[in-house]
Amino acid sequence: MNAKIAWIKSSYSSNEGGQCIEVAETPNVVHVRDSKDKSGPQLTFEPTAWKAFVTFAATAEV
Repeated sequence: MNAKIAWIKSSYSSNEGGQCIEVAETPNVVHVRDSKDKSGPQLTFEPTAWKAFVTFAATAEV
């Protein structure tokens, strides 16, 4: 993993609870990780797939 990517914590994450994520965007990939386990596993998405997920999550009624 490139150590120079800039991780951004979700604005919906707080310092309480266990549901916090960080996202790092690069030109070809979007990285997603647990903000409380920075050395743990990460998910990676193509930017178009990440955009589709974010759009769905913002509009879905679940």
